[in-house]
Amino acid sequence: MIGGLIVLLGIIAMVMIHEAGHFFAAKAFGMKATEFFFGFGPRLWSTQRGETEYGVKAIPLGGYVRIIGMNPYEEVEPDDEGRTYRERPFWQKSIVVLAGVASHFVVAFVLFFVVNSLIGITERTTTISEVQATIDGRATPAAEAGLEAGDRIVSIAGIPVETWTDLTSEIVDLPGETVALGVIRDGREIELTPTLLARDTAECEACAGYLGVVSGEAKNRSNPIAGMVDAGGQVVDAVAVSSRGMWQLFTGLGDLLSATFGGDDEGLDEVRPTSFVGLVGLGSQGDATFAVQIVALVNVFVGLFNVIPLYPLDGGHFSVALYEKVRGRPADVQKLAPIAAAVVIFFVLLGV
Repeated sequence: MIGGLIVLLGIIAMVMIHEAGHFFAAKAFGMKATEFFFGFGPRLWSTQRGETEYGVKAIPLGGYVRIIGMNPYEEVEPDDEGRTYRERPFWQKSIVVLAGVASHFVVAFVLFFVVNSLIGITERTTTISEVQATIDGRATPAAEAGLEAGDRIVSIAGIPVETWTDLTSEIVDLPGETVALGVIRDGREIELTPTLLARDTAECEACAGYLGVVSGEAKNRSNPIAGMVDAGGQVVDAVAVSSRGMWQLFTGLGDLLSATFGGDDEGLDEVRPTSFVGLVGLGSQGDATFAVQIVALVNVFVGLFNVIPLYPLDGGHFSVALYEKVRGRPADVQKLAPIAAAVVIFFVLLGV
């Protein structure tokens, strides 16, 4: 439950931080921002502070900041001339539109750092937290051999094991075998010799060894320097994963629509991307660390998506500003309308 709440609040915060990036960058350059809202559609609540109206709207599918002159069709009041987005130099426009994009990667870095160095990453260890007494009506190998909660397994069949993955991979490969377990108990090493059970798997019968223990867990926290280095690497990894996911999203749109409107529920489950509601549900299945990592990954994906050079995404606004800088004249806004319409249709189809 707490994990789902963290993801929900994290997504809301992500939207507001993104828009705050645009807002404060515009304010820093003297542009006029008249609205700062979470959501779209009818107003649920708002308050006026200075020249900006802040509030919440009924459809919680994002947020926006209205900076005068950013909409190419907007007519600007004479009193606001000199404070519009479109009158500003290229470098200021670039900072305003890309500030929101940059916020996602900064937030993701901070969240990964918090996980690495403050919260810590939960790891399964070879220290036993629980010994299963029976399975299928008979004593487990662990119970028969005398393993106890608190024992730490350091070797199996003479092979050292440092992680839970090391241990389980060795156990699975030794069905029905009597093995020597090196165990640390109360600070001294002892040896136990359980005979592993041979259990069925989805692939074959009686082909997987089974001991009957539950792993312990430990929090692994990095020092601040290592935490920052690791966080940087995790952001890079998240960019790579998000890029592949985005490519699959675009190339699989046809299959997604076909399964949606064709009533193919099984096929739909295979191609449907996870919605924000689904992410909240996913976060509720794990602990706080897992939920914070989800929020970090979502930030990277949304930041990467926003940088796509299609109007009206942030990357599209930057492309228009770059075009105007290179060509030395305003872009033809009529040619941008079909692109914007196509992007909106894509989001509507994806929402369906």
